[in-house]
Amino acid sequence: MSKKRLLVFCPSLIVAIGLCVGWFVSTSKLETLALGQTPAPSKLDRTVLPIPEPHRALITELDARNAKAPPQFVVKVPDGAPNVLIVLIDDMGYGQSSAFGGPIHMPTLERLAKGGLKYNKFHTTALCSPTRAALLSGRNHHMNNMGSITETATAFPGQTGQRPNSVAPLAEMLRLNGYSTAAFGKSHETAAWEVSPSGPTDRWPTRSGFDKFYGFIGGEANQWSPAIYEDMTRIEVPPTPNYHLMTDLANQAIKWTGAQKTLTPHKPFFTYFAPGATHAPHHAPKEWIAKYKGKFDQGWDKLREETLARQKKLGVVPQDTKLASKPEAIKDWEKLSADERRLFARQMEVFAGYGEYADYEVGRLVQAIEDLGVLDNTLIFYMVGDNGASAEGTMNGLLNEMTYFNGVPESVPEILKHIDELGGPNSYGHYAAGWAVAGDAPFAWTKQVAGSYGGTRNPLVIHWPQRIKAKGEIRSQWHHVIDIAPTILEAAGLPEPKSVNGTPQIPIQGVSMVYTFDDAQAKDRHKTQYFEIFGNRGIYQDGWLAHTVHRAAWENKPRAPFLEDKWELYHVDEDFSSANDVAAKHPDKLKALQELFLKEAIQNHALPLDDRFLERTVAGLVGRPDLMAGRTSLILYEGMTGLTENVFINIKSHSHTVTAEVQIPEGGANGVIISQAGRFGGWSLYLKDGKPTHTYNFLGLEAYQVEAPAALPAGKATIRYEFKYDGGGLGKGGTSTLLVNGKKVAEGRIERTQWNFFSADEGADVGQDGETNVTADYKEGDNKFTGKINKVTVEVK
Repeated sequence: MSKKRLLVFCPSLIVAIGLCVGWFVSTSKLETLALGQTPAPSKLDRTVLPIPEPHRALITELDARNAKAPPQFVVKVPDGAPNVLIVLIDDMGYGQSSAFGGPIHMPTLERLAKGGLKYNKFHTTALCSPTRAALLSGRNHHMNNMGSITETATAFPGQTGQRPNSVAPLAEMLRLNGYSTAAFGKSHETAAWEVSPSGPTDRWPTRSGFDKFYGFIGGEANQWSPAIYEDMTRIEVPPTPNYHLMTDLANQAIKWTGAQKTLTPHKPFFTYFAPGATHAPHHAPKEWIAKYKGKFDQGWDKLREETLARQKKLGVVPQDTKLASKPEAIKDWEKLSADERRLFARQMEVFAGYGEYADYEVGRLVQAIEDLGVLDNTLIFYMVGDNGASAEGTMNGLLNEMTYFNGVPESVPEILKHIDELGGPNSYGHYAAGWAVAGDAPFAWTKQVAGSYGGTRNPLVIHWPQRIKAKGEIRSQWHHVIDIAPTILEAAGLPEPKSVNGTPQIPIQGVSMVYTFDDAQAKDRHKTQYFEIFGNRGIYQDGWLAHTVHRAAWENKPRAPFLEDKWELYHVDEDFSSANDVAAKHPDKLKALQELFLKEAIQNHALPLDDRFLERTVAGLVGRPDLMAGRTSLILYEGMTGLTENVFINIKSHSHTVTAEVQIPEGGANGVIISQAGRFGGWSLYLKDGKPTHTYNFLGLEAYQVEAPAALPAGKATIRYEFKYDGGGLGKGGTSTLLVNGKKVAEGRIERTQWNFFSADEGADVGQDGETNVTADYKEGDNKFTGKINKVTVEVK
C-alpha cells in the first residue's frame, strides 16, 4: 500500500482502533472516550439555567495539528445524583389501595412501601390539573395559573391555564442540569386552546423540560382507543389485538428507559409516569375485573368500616380514628333496591380491576429499572391519586360520562341493560358517588372538595434503597404536593434556580422532605397550606384545619353565596379523620384561620373566587382565548385530524352547514369525509357504498341518519349537509338536509342534540374518523376516504 493510500485510509483506521480499544476500558472511561468529554467543572453556578458556557478563547495557530483543543463544556449532574421516577395514579382515594388499607390489591405499591416509606399525611389540591402543575413546579397551583382544569380557565390571574415563564417546570431544571427527561401518560397542563398544530407549544410537554413525551393531552382518554401524541405529533396507536393504553404506556416507558441507560449510562433519568388510570372512563381487561367478582356485594357502608379496620392494623391511621360521617346525599346501602346494589357492585368491580391492572403495569416498569441494575439509586415517588376519589359519576354512576356533561341523566334500568359491557370498549363509565366516599375512608368528602382531606389527602410511598435505610416505616409529617420538587432537587444535590431561560423565578414554595428519610420523629416543616377549587376552600396551619364545602361534585350549583358558606374547624393533630367539628367551641380559632386563608389566597392569586362550573367551559363567557371567536366559518383540508372542541368551530345548538368539495375516482369512493368525536357522541359525513350519508350520534343513545339514494359517479362533486336548528334553548332538535351538487337528495329529523360536549378526548378529523367511530357503518381504524378531498367548509348560522 502506498504512503498516499495509507494517508487516505488512516482516519478510518484510527476510528476502528479507537472503537476496538474502547471495548476494553472501564465504563466511566468509555463514556468519556465515546462522547469526547472531559469532566465538567467541579463548581458550577447552577442557580442560573442554562449554565453559561465558558468564554471561547481566540486561537491564532493555523494548523490544527499544532494546536490543542480546549476541553468540551458538558453539564453533568452532581456525583451520585439519583435517577428519579414519579408515578402518579389518577382519581384514587386514601382508602382504596391495599397498602393503605383499601380493597384494591396493588402489589407493586406494597413492594415499594415494604422497601421504603409510607407517608400518611400527604396532600394534593383536590383536582387533577392543579395538582399536576404544583407537583411539576414546586409552586402552588394558582401560581401556575392553574386554579382549575385547563378547560375551565378564565381571564383572571391564577386561573388562565397558562404556566408563566417565572414558574419553570422541575423537568426543565433537571434537564438543564444534565438529566435525561421523559413523560408518559396524561398531560393536563397545556392550555386547551394551545393544543393544535398552530400552538403555541411553549407549554406542551416537550417544551416544558421533557426530552420525550408519549401520551395524551387533556383530562382523560379512552383506554381502548386513545388519542395519542408522540412528542408533538398525533400518531395512531399500535395495531395490537386487545390494545389498552396502560400497557402501551408501560411498554413505551420501558423502551425509553432501556435506550437511555444503554446510550448514556452516566446520565440519570427523570421519568414522570402518569398514565391517567384510574380516571374515568373506567376501562380494564375482563380478566382483571373478574378478580373482584362479588368482592363489593357488602356495599359502600360496610366497605368503609372494613377499610378503617385494615388501616388501623397497618398503622396508617391512629388507633382511635373514627369514620367521619358520610354526606347526607349518599344513600345507605341497605336502603338501595336489588337492581341498584347489583349495578353499583359491578361498577366497583370494574374500578378495582382497573386499579390492580394499573399497578401491575407500574410494576413492569419498576422491574425493568431493577433489571438494568439501577433500582438502588432510583428515587421513586408513588403517588396514589392526584386528588381524592371521584364522585363525578353522580348517584347512579354512568355508562357514558358525556351524558353528565350534557345534562342527560342515566337511570339504573338503562345502565343495567349494559352491565356486562361496563369496563369494555362499548362503555365510557364511572362508578356511583357512594364508592368515592368509601374510597376516601376514613374521611367524608371527595375529589373537588378542597380543604377536606377526603379531597386532598392521598397515599405516598417513597423508595430509594441507596439513601433511605428505613424499610417499611411510616412517616406522619404533614406534606403537600409542592414539596416533591424541592425534595428531588435536594436529593440530586442541586440548588433552586433563581433564573431559568432568562426569566427570574418565583421562589419554590414547597419544602424538601429529605429531613424525614432518617427521622420518623422529625418535626413538621410544612406549617401552612391553603386550598381552593371552584369555591371549595380551606386552610391548614399547625395541626388545625378549617374548610367549607361550597359545592360537592354531584351538585349542580353552590350551596350558598361565598359570604354565607358554613365553615368547619378540626383539630386534625388529634382528630385524624376530621370527624369532630369544633367550630362552635373555638370561634376565635376559626376566625383567625379564615383570615389566614384570605391572606394566602391574595398572595397566591387565588382571588377572586369563581364557582361557575359548566359556564366556565364556554370560553366567551369567562374571557378565555378562543381560536374561533367571532368566526362563523371554518375551511378545513384533508389530513387535519384530532382538532379538539377547544380549537374547532362550535356547531352545537346552532343551524349550520357542512360543504365538502371532493373528487371521486373511477370505480367510486367510500370512507369518512369529516367527523367529530365518536362512539359516545358526535357526527360524521361519509360515503357508504358510494352514497353520501350523514349520521348524528346522540350520546351513543340514538342515531339520526340521512342518506342519498345513489352512489356518486366519478368526477368532482359537492356534498352539502344542512342542519336547521329548531331553537328554543340548548340541546334541541332540528331538520337535516343532504344535497349533492345543489340538489336535495335526503331529509330527516334530529330530535335531540348535545349542547355542551361531544367528547372529552376525541376531536374532529378530515378524511377519517379516528379513535372510536361515530357510526357502525364503517370500521374503526379502517375508514379513510378513498377519494380526494379538496376542502370542507363548516359554517354556523
